[in-house]
Amino acid sequence: MKQVKIKTPIRILSLLIGLFLSVGAFAQNEVKGIVKDASGEPVIGATIRVVGQDGGSITDFDGNFTIKAEPGAKIQVSYIGYKTVEVPVSSNMVITLQDDTQLLSDVVVIGYGRAKKEDLTGSVTAIKPDEMSKGITSSASDMIVGKIAGVDVITAGGAPGAGAQIRIRGGSSLNASNDPLYVIDGLTIDGNTATGMSNVLAMINPNDIETFTVLKDASATAIYGSRASNGVIIITTKKGRKGTGPKFSYNGDVTISTTQKRYDVLNGDEYRALVDQLWPNGDAPALGDANTDWQDEIFRTAVSTSHNLSMTGGLKNMPYRVSVGYQSNSGIIKTSYMKRFNASVNLAPSFLDDHLNFNITAKFMAEKDSYVDSGAAIGGALAMDPTRSVYDHSEIGDSFFGGYYQNYQSTDAYPDKSWNYTSNTNTPQNPVAYLNQRSCIANSSDFNGNVEVDYKVHGFEDLRLHASYGGQYTSSTQDDWSSPYSYDNNYYGWNGVTKYYKYSITANAYAQYMHTFGSHTIDIMAGAEESHYHRSGYNQGMGWDSYTNEPYNESLRSEKEWATHNSLVSYFGRLNYTLLDRYMLTATFRADGSSRFAKGHKWGYFPSVALAWKINDEKFMKNIKWWNEFKLRLGWGQTGQQDIGSDFLYATLYTIGDQYGQYQFGTGSDSFIYTVRPSAYNPDLTWETTTTWNAGLDFAFLNNRITANIDGYYRKTTDLIQNVTIPVGVNFAQRMDQNIGSLENYGIEFSIGAKPIVTKDFTWDVQYNVSWNHNEITELVGGNDGYKVESGNTISRGTSTHVQAHTVGEPANSFWVYQQVYDENGKPLEGVFVDRDGNGKITNDDRYFYHSPAAPVYMGLTMKFTYKNWDLSFALRSSIGNYVYYDFLSNKAVISQPGLYSNSSYSNTTQAAVDLGFTGTGTGSPWLSDYFVRNASYLKCQNITLGYSFPALLKYNNQDYFSGRLYFTVQNPFIITKYDGLDPEVSSGIDNNPYPRPLSFQLGVNLNF
Repeated sequence: MKQVKIKTPIRILSLLIGLFLSVGAFAQNEVKGIVKDASGEPVIGATIRVVGQDGGSITDFDGNFTIKAEPGAKIQVSYIGYKTVEVPVSSNMVITLQDDTQLLSDVVVIGYGRAKKEDLTGSVTAIKPDEMSKGITSSASDMIVGKIAGVDVITAGGAPGAGAQIRIRGGSSLNASNDPLYVIDGLTIDGNTATGMSNVLAMINPNDIETFTVLKDASATAIYGSRASNGVIIITTKKGRKGTGPKFSYNGDVTISTTQKRYDVLNGDEYRALVDQLWPNGDAPALGDANTDWQDEIFRTAVSTSHNLSMTGGLKNMPYRVSVGYQSNSGIIKTSYMKRFNASVNLAPSFLDDHLNFNITAKFMAEKDSYVDSGAAIGGALAMDPTRSVYDHSEIGDSFFGGYYQNYQSTDAYPDKSWNYTSNTNTPQNPVAYLNQRSCIANSSDFNGNVEVDYKVHGFEDLRLHASYGGQYTSSTQDDWSSPYSYDNNYYGWNGVTKYYKYSITANAYAQYMHTFGSHTIDIMAGAEESHYHRSGYNQGMGWDSYTNEPYNESLRSEKEWATHNSLVSYFGRLNYTLLDRYMLTATFRADGSSRFAKGHKWGYFPSVALAWKINDEKFMKNIKWWNEFKLRLGWGQTGQQDIGSDFLYATLYTIGDQYGQYQFGTGSDSFIYTVRPSAYNPDLTWETTTTWNAGLDFAFLNNRITANIDGYYRKTTDLIQNVTIPVGVNFAQRMDQNIGSLENYGIEFSIGAKPIVTKDFTWDVQYNVSWNHNEITELVGGNDGYKVESGNTISRGTSTHVQAHTVGEPANSFWVYQQVYDENGKPLEGVFVDRDGNGKITNDDRYFYHSPAAPVYMGLTMKFTYKNWDLSFALRSSIGNYVYYDFLSNKAVISQPGLYSNSSYSNTTQAAVDLGFTGTGTGSPWLSDYFVRNASYLKCQNITLGYSFPALLKYNNQDYFSGRLYFTVQNPFIITKYDGLDPEVSSGIDNNPYPRPLSFQLGVNLNF
């Protein structure tokens, strides 16, 4: 009796489903056969179909199949990881499937070249955005949210076109940039976002993106040297194909967005009841008789649209792709919007029998944004007296505030203008007046392009010469305007302008030699690069006199002009060596010379080395057919940081004073002389250097139906740059940037992708990743063991108060607060804190470090189900252990007569603040309590999408036309969290009136013709 070997539960399930689908196939014209791979092993679960007919079957445990087919028909055989084949019907068929080398040996983009995925030695993740499960994407950063292990993406909020904070394996710096380096189609992008532009990646249309490649460890990133301490994200856009006719694609959608959650402030009736309680004698200042929901007045249901059209094809020797796109995104806060136009061209001509190849890319973006200050709009809506109406058509309201209700005060500042009332800026302000009486319009444009040329030397094809030359130019204008009636105390309004220009030029060239000598393969690359980055602009504004119609003084513009630049000269090289196709060594080296440092500190040197072992190619693994990949990776390397916020910190700069910074010599209007003031400088400033150790394992099983990898890493950054207090008289300022310490990150990443079920009609696809990162400051030079540096954003209470700081032994930006004391019922006692140092009094020495805003654990899960032409997908992501300072509650915590009514005006509050019971009579600073630092862990559903792909609607000359897909997406449908605020996802850690992320519904269509 033949023994049946049961190999995997997944294949058993595939077999059972196949047997069910095959019922009725055993009739006349039965065709029998067996499917094998190139090694002769049976392929279990391969899909068998008769071309031109519905239905089908799958192979059993031994690769056998039976299917009903007419004589002369063709059978199609397909399976993941193998090339699909079509063969004519015959008796006792034996079909051999060949490996799909394009799939099994994916070529991924790395620094200055490409490599087979199976030959990588560093920690590199390459993903191709899935059109079926990408969700709503208005920016390139939206496409990688929760998709990649070790990459934490926090969107900047719900403002139209907002970018994201991206952290790869935690932040490596305290004061310098923690953003990754972006490389788009071979061009390194200037990471400085122009004033008025929505985000640094706005120049690229998400619909044009082919792949993201994330370089995470130093063995992968060191080739980029001084700019790669925070990782590298390489974006490659779509291209044409040789010898194909033009194909057109249209993607369009309409999106409806609304608020997902609102703060629960008191309504008019509840507020009147609270005032009666606080003023029991009935002597409370007068209230209004309205019942205004101020949040209703500023929020709206927003409608957005997007349209993208592309043409792809290829002449005999020149693939091409041209695309245009237009987005019109309306914000859920009234008057906010983003309108963006993108265009791109890619040409890839080849000459001399494919020895000489060009890749030419050009992208243009034009964007118009209407910005609102969410703090002013939302803060006003949450604080305004709910018993007052939006409008006030009294004589004062119409004459001085444009018909809007405002808390005002009288003034005699301009008695000749009869301007006797202004708004009281120390009280809540009408948010509707803010939105309608102010305007912040930004217009920006960006052009970037790159030309790459690659030449395989004739007669010596193992040697390639590669060169590229590219650049970027960005221009933006932001106009800020407010009417003479606006609440911001500019008596005659405001008209200001900010101009920003930047351009960069990058050129590089390298030679690469690749050859195999028996069992030895070498790949040697060496080259050089030069980059120049220039930025300039000005800002100018002053009051606009509505009576004389006199604008701001254009002649004063020169006093606000500025310009700066920096350059980088680099030399780099890489060696890849492979022995017996399974033992691999990669070594890289880069030397960077930066203009941002003084002589003697300009050059930094960044080496790396990595080893890999393809264990699955060893003899003892050869008989394990279901185990496709088992690779061990080990790496070490150093990268740098020179993005320090200023281009000339090593040298003092002298700034000319404005019209307010003059000194008078003599008499007369021409006797005023402009003064100059020096800036602080540090000629000893040098690179931040990050050293990384990495170990990883890559797995693949069951013909690559299951792939996984796990990485462990340790990163240490030394010579941290931090702005610290210096002794008086040492320099020209009280604070100066210095190299003062070190920081470490270590963690583990795991990701897995699987197709648990694959049948002829149904596929279940799962992608999951989880990351754990520990961040800790290990040294801060310049103080004693308790040395602290305040950090982060200020909170609403107090005067420029910080609740975050850096110190040794804690994560960066940890919360620095008092330990709250509670009564027997668990209620916090106002201003009562634990005397942690035991000296009998509460001082700053009693503050302690309590958690961090950065989550140590974050996860992402994407599932996709396809059944025939239908697809259903959803994406979840989770953040565990992140903490947020609940500024909203802290700011409203005092419920008393002076807490509710000050400066002759009422301020609204919440029931939570009323229940808290703080009266303002306690000692100390209750807003510094750890009570307001909340666990903000969450599980979010990023999106849910249902789609239907339809076949060609028309046929002409045996060509299919108008195929496509309809889909419906819900973005941000739910959040599971214990956090009471609007949204637990707060990058800064201070929850202070952010622009809310909306709940969105999108209907879209993709057409191919």
